[in-house]
Amino acid sequence: MLDHFAFFTRLFSRLLMYVGAAGIVAMTAIIGWQVFGRYVLNASPAWTEQAALVLMVWFVMFGAAAGVHEGFHIRIGVFVEALPRRIRTVCRAFALMVIVACGAALTVWGTELVIAVWSHVIPTLGIPRGIAYLPLPVSGALIVLFGIERLAELAAGRERGRSEGED
Repeated sequence: MLDHFAFFTRLFSRLLMYVGAAGIVAMTAIIGWQVFGRYVLNASPAWTEQAALVLMVWFVMFGAAAGVHEGFHIRIGVFVEALPRRIRTVCRAFALMVIVACGAALTVWGTELVIAVWSHVIPTLGIPRGIAYLPLPVSGALIVLFGIERLAELAAGRERGRSEGED
């Protein structure tokens, strides 16, 4: 069961990384257009800065969620790696529970933020401000999902990225 679930979450994580990469490319093109407009056309488009910022929030938050799945989130493992296996597993489980709690907070309070600002419009884009913050609850829910998956793997004795029998 865990293997089937892991297959789908792995695909979803890869999709998030591809969407994030496309967002970086799009943001680079938008900033390039802004620079071209400012220095060549002497008329910088008004929408480019806000569009780049909205895209950045989207791809950063999706990248954070994928980072939880792939295990490339920020951590300092020197201390934990020096501990005996059982204590190391407890430390990893605690860290994953903190990550899940942070994801839950992003989901709850991000949803409240989206609802609170949905009626405000980003003037240069003509879209609701809530669209800019929508990645907070979406990525928060994904962080919870991926964190729970990692906890289940840890409980099953299958730590991602570690050799079997490694102490």
